[in-house]
Amino acid sequence: MELPEQLRQRLGGLTRTVFTDHNRTQPSPQDERAFLGKDDEVVSSLPLQMSLYFNLWFFPAWWVCEVVMLQLKYPALPDYYKFILVTVLIMMTLIEGIRLYLGYIGNLQEKVPELAGFWLLSLLLQFPLILFQLFNESILVQPLERGVHIVLSLFILIEAVSGFVALREMVRHTESHFHLQQFAEDLQKLRE
Repeated sequence: MELPEQLRQRLGGLTRTVFTDHNRTQPSPQDERAFLGKDDEVVSSLPLQMSLYFNLWFFPAWWVCEVVMLQLKYPALPDYYKFILVTVLIMMTLIEGIRLYLGYIGNLQEKVPELAGFWLLSLLLQFPLILFQLFNESILVQPLERGVHIVLSLFILIEAVSGFVALREMVRHTESHFHLQQFAEDLQKLRE
């Protein structure tokens, strides 16, 4: 069912009035250069960003499943595994929030230190913790847990690999810009 033509024209006019800047409809070339730089290319990684996005939506489901399964098997666990699993759950929740934030900032804003922090958190903390929960049979791993742990470990593995590739490209890009800037400064000094 389509809107009547008169209503469609009025809504279009209202939209143009509210959401456009009448002083400037097109960005000027100076604005585009200021936004992108002179000849900067975007080196953000699309595969990394996609996996971060899907991981961001999957993690709450993983957390709910983990809490429900922990509550169900808690009475059957030895005391030391009770403490270990609660500690691991709290650590993974905190680390995952920090890790995803660093991944988003590092990838989208092309910041090497944040992306390196994301990569290190992925490899050194999250991946070993999820593998501990996945392969340690003493903690009474349930089928639902095994499934969500496999998915989360795949996310972390894909993010670690694509994060490494993105980090390498960003470092190379930053290095080449540094050398070009040094060359331009040396050339400017010679001209003076």
